[in-house]
Amino acid sequence: MPPMEHEVIIPIILCGGSGTRLWPVSRDSMPKQFVSLMGTGRSTFQDTVLRVRGSGWARPVVLTHGDFRFIVMEQLREIGAEADVILEPERRDSAPAVAVAALVAQRRGSIALVVAADHVVDDAAAFRRDCEAAATAARPDPDGRGGRIMLLGIAPDHPSTAYGYIAVGEPVGPDRNAGTFEVEHFNEKPDAARALQLIEDGCVWNSGNFLFDPAVMIEELERGAPDVLSGARDSLDNAVRDLDFLRLDASGFAKAPRISIDYAVMEKTRKAGVVRAHFGWSDIGAWNALYDVLPRDGSGNAVEGPVSIAGTSGSLVRADGILTAVVGLTDAVVVATPDAVLVTTRERAGEVKGLVSQLRDEGREEAGQHRRIHRPWGWYQRIDIGTRFQVKQICVHPGARLSLQKHFHRAEHWIVVQGTAEVTIDATVKLVHENEAAYLPIGCTHRLHNPGKIELRLIEVQVGSYTGEDDIVRVEDIYART
Repeated sequence: MPPMEHEVIIPIILCGGSGTRLWPVSRDSMPKQFVSLMGTGRSTFQDTVLRVRGSGWARPVVLTHGDFRFIVMEQLREIGAEADVILEPERRDSAPAVAVAALVAQRRGSIALVVAADHVVDDAAAFRRDCEAAATAARPDPDGRGGRIMLLGIAPDHPSTAYGYIAVGEPVGPDRNAGTFEVEHFNEKPDAARALQLIEDGCVWNSGNFLFDPAVMIEELERGAPDVLSGARDSLDNAVRDLDFLRLDASGFAKAPRISIDYAVMEKTRKAGVVRAHFGWSDIGAWNALYDVLPRDGSGNAVEGPVSIAGTSGSLVRADGILTAVVGLTDAVVVATPDAVLVTTRERAGEVKGLVSQLRDEGREEAGQHRRIHRPWGWYQRIDIGTRFQVKQICVHPGARLSLQKHFHRAEHWIVVQGTAEVTIDATVKLVHENEAAYLPIGCTHRLHNPGKIELRLIEVQVGSYTGEDDIVRVEDIYART
């Protein structure tokens, strides 16, 4: 294919990780890519989408797990963005996802950018310029030569042991002054001494984000990981449309081995290239990494939320809703959420992942579930629970409605505290306003709808022999849940 005057890049946003090192803010039910971590009010997923919009950028594709499909759509709506959302039936590491991305990009005839949804970039304009330079080097020439898989390499600002490194070779691409180079070799995550030597040798960090011509990536997958490509192709060919989502075929996807794209392709290919990036970057893989990119006060503290500190320096203190006071700590991490508190040091923040595994082994639901649970219509949050009752706060977005459903083991009382609710109870439909209530007896068929322009909030009191979430029989559901 001849080179184009202006490359059109299709962003493929990988959005399925769990981010357990940022527990208790990041959990399975709401992982770090959907959480506002930088104090902007936006998630890193939203910032990623905003970064790849404009001239020269195609409509993005988001690959995520089915559990996050409605979170993705809601966060896109909040920033006025649209995307094609593809649902992975299970997590199988990065190579199957990249294979699907390559096949999708091939159908569109565009250079693809595969980018993680949970990374922080400090200069969006520089990011786009570097991607444009990489795209030029990624496109094969008319004779089929060239065509590099171009990684975004980050200039190190300290000898990190958390990242892989790339040794930069000779310039590549039609413009030898574009800052695009061949990859001489990769270096796995080194120890501190080796990291310092790699920096002195001119190596760059491997951000894990890269651009490629789809035909080139497909050829390299066929050569290095044919089972991955075959499974991805089967899953995409047999995918089904589910509301606004494309759901990959589970049996086809399961045929793709669990393997990273690094092992499947990048460490084998002779077509790897790298662009020396001109933007600051972090994968915010742990609390100490987040501390490095947050603004800090004169004592080196990064503080967010209702926090009061005294005699404390070099620390990250974050509070969600509850006053958190810290006295006399140095280089600490203190993170308080409504149902869990983490206290560690910046040096040992990477061990949080092991702590979460321990909590899972102990059967603690806080390991993976937030108190606030997001749904396609809004969210609910537990206030209290006892042997025969449960109290929740429920928020329903304007125009949204819950499923038509019934319960066999509990009755419910709904007290509206904001907005207006349209309540269906069997054959009766009525409006319930602020400071009014509705009673739903056991076994009745009922639905909650917000017909208004503002969020509907209510207090739900459940009373009965069982108040678990699985005591729901959905009679009708606009979100196609069972």
